[in-house]
Amino acid sequence: MKMHTYFMNDKKMNAKERFIRALERKIPDRLPVTTHHVMPSFLDKYMEGISYQEFFDFFGLDPILWIAAHKPSNDEESFHHSGKDESDYLAPPLLCSDNWKYTLIKIPDPSYHTLRYEIKTPEKALAMTLQSSPQTSWVSERLIKEKKDIEIFEKYAPVPVCDVKTINEKAREFGDRGLVRGTIPGFDVYGQPGCWQDAAVLFGIEELIMETFNDPEWVHAFLHILKQRKIKFIRSLKGAAFDLIEHGGGDASSTVISPKIFDEFVAPYDSELIEEARKQGQRVVYHTCGGMMPLLERIADMGPDAAETFTPKAMGGDADLREAKKRIGHRLCMIGGFDQFHYFEGCTPEETRKEVRRCFEEAGEGGGFILSPSDHFFDAESDLIKAYADEAQNCIY
Repeated sequence: MKMHTYFMNDKKMNAKERFIRALERKIPDRLPVTTHHVMPSFLDKYMEGISYQEFFDFFGLDPILWIAAHKPSNDEESFHHSGKDESDYLAPPLLCSDNWKYTLIKIPDPSYHTLRYEIKTPEKALAMTLQSSPQTSWVSERLIKEKKDIEIFEKYAPVPVCDVKTINEKAREFGDRGLVRGTIPGFDVYGQPGCWQDAAVLFGIEELIMETFNDPEWVHAFLHILKQRKIKFIRSLKGAAFDLIEHGGGDASSTVISPKIFDEFVAPYDSELIEEARKQGQRVVYHTCGGMMPLLERIADMGPDAAETFTPKAMGGDADLREAKKRIGHRLCMIGGFDQFHYFEGCTPEETRKEVRRCFEEAGEGGGFILSPSDHFFDAESDLIKAYADEAQNCIY
């Protein structure tokens, strides 16, 4: 593939400049190369517990600083910190009020750490249970058990807003090292950015899909409640020094729902959030860790600056990078595409390098592409990560 040099004097960019050029669908000095989150379990098991930023430096990857800093929206609310790791970007502390009080109960379980979050409201008690392994967490008891529960949720659940001061202080400290990335928050105990995705977490994806046929009006009411909560947060983002805000979720992928459900129950709500975020001066990446190909134009039509994760077929997705680049690469930045399951373990460095080159040749033309594993990885061989980073650094425009 013929690449065009953007800087005739071969000026080397810093990582932030490189990322921003790609997000603007312009040509950086070389292919930006990074990862989608760094899992603490990986750092503990394989890297002697080093920090996120030490991980990026060790492998020569373009760094990302993930920040979540929330605050109550009024003096009547406060944070319940017990049971939550305040340093965990994906698990901000619990927001409480006189009408929304948490009690945390540790449930004995021989296999997994199990924690039940009981919530007292003036009308009804709600509860949600999480289980965790060293690698990840999942919901074993859904918050919304009866349809009327969404009315309790809407009436009493407090909504956090962005702590812009803290975000900007951390961004200033990070400087031009790399990308500053945040997210539209889901429900405090466990949630995700997109309205449909958050509803799937709170109610269950199978049950939610069934209700799109049985009671679509209720699903729309639920999604509207979640949208209004998220809009309140997004409007507090004005002035926050994020480079990119994450939206969406894998339950909106085409390996989970049909394009018809996406059109009716996903796009109308998530596109409104994207529009609002853009009004507040924020760039947005839409995250779909699963099938994307039937939805590519639909995702682009929602107006995000970027889309991820372009999961390869060999990992259960359906991404064809070359076709995706042709269809939507002129409309948004593409992030992801790398098969971390097969090329971070059990292969040679030469095979990893070949996979990097494949991604670059299929999606790198004209810029607007950031190489990243298609979502998290939990196990990897150091020499293969090094080959991944090194080969990407040699992908010069």
